[in-house]
Amino acid sequence: MTPFHYRLDVLHCEDVPLDRLAKTFGTPSYIYSGSAIDSAFSTFQDAFSATKPLICFAVKANSNLSVLQRLAKLGSGFDIVSGGELERVLRAGGDPSKTVFSGVGKTEAEIRAALTAQIHCFNVESAEELDRIDLVAQHMGQQAPISLRVNPDVNPDTHPYIATGLKESKFGIPIEQALKLYERAATLSGIKIVGIDCHIGSQITQLEPYEAAMDALFDLVDQLLEKGIVLRHIDLGGGMSVCYLDEQPFPLAALADSVALKLRDRDLQLILEPGRYIVADAGILLTEVLYTKHNGDHGFGIIDAAMNDLIRPALYGSPQKILPVKAQSGTDRSIDIVGPICETGDFLAKDYPIRVQAGELLALAAVGAYGMSMSSNYNTRGRAAEVLIDGEEARLIRRRELVEELLASETDCLHKDSSGEVLSNQSEAKQ
Repeated sequence: MTPFHYRLDVLHCEDVPLDRLAKTFGTPSYIYSGSAIDSAFSTFQDAFSATKPLICFAVKANSNLSVLQRLAKLGSGFDIVSGGELERVLRAGGDPSKTVFSGVGKTEAEIRAALTAQIHCFNVESAEELDRIDLVAQHMGQQAPISLRVNPDVNPDTHPYIATGLKESKFGIPIEQALKLYERAATLSGIKIVGIDCHIGSQITQLEPYEAAMDALFDLVDQLLEKGIVLRHIDLGGGMSVCYLDEQPFPLAALADSVALKLRDRDLQLILEPGRYIVADAGILLTEVLYTKHNGDHGFGIIDAAMNDLIRPALYGSPQKILPVKAQSGTDRSIDIVGPICETGDFLAKDYPIRVQAGELLALAAVGAYGMSMSSNYNTRGRAAEVLIDGEEARLIRRRELVEELLASETDCLHKDSSGEVLSNQSEAKQ
């Protein structure tokens, strides 16, 4: 049984009806199934059991502390892209020695924090970043463990915004430059070379791009060995697709078999960085229909969730499956599901075959990844609540933001001059 299913014509998350959750926690709210997170992690781990990889969950996919804590207890490591994400991992009880730090713009403060925490390694994305990490590590009397994120110029056949392995991408080091940069890294006293890394994109549906990337990386590994540079691990990133509507399931077992074959007779630890694959299907966005309207022949269902809550449809033009909380039979008419934000791009679905009326509850499926983590306060809208379900238990894991909280950091600064001193009155503030 899937974690989201109909029982007595009402959509449930595990054993809890969603209409009850709406009454208890309000809408819009993100609802996560704990069992779905556990199951996806176990499925991923079991698929690669032959190679015993270090699985580093991509924190950017879903950074809620309770979700990270759950994954840490399952044995997951973490892939981070900022100092803030490092702090989240530490507060959630994650193991910094199982944490890799990716991203093209690491600051000195972030590098220091990661070295202090003793992370597994930095995935270095430019020559200048390598020099910066070396300098900071020397000042701290340490050696920074690093791998180079190599860009193999592989087309993953995905949306251009999430294709990260092409030559024109801002990510990684072109593979033709990587050998010389490894040789230079080997001469830096603040650097300890431990591995090689790549991440070619997200929502990848086929095996072939991974195999092409692996072939390129293993060729480079052999060249490095000839130069006396011995690596400890190879990091193949993540990006495995999930099914939003009717996509084919990702061939995870085939990828695992291919990796195992290529790693045979090589003394390299495998690192993988799944994010979406672990949490996407575990989450829905629960929302209420506010109004319906028709502009001529075009129908709209206006809901209380918006692009600030779930930007994926507007950003990528990607459809989401929408489920009525109260079961309904098929419909012969399609409408747009839109939010209250003052943007034409504020839509959650276009021409979607569903009947709606004011007061009805809807659930947008497969939003556990890049839903809440990419949300914003556009139009001064508080971000949604987050709720975690385990069987019959529903636990609030992030309370809904209030407007007062959004304004607090600004109201504290009203009528202050540039030095931070409070001016005597509003007229002085205007002057």
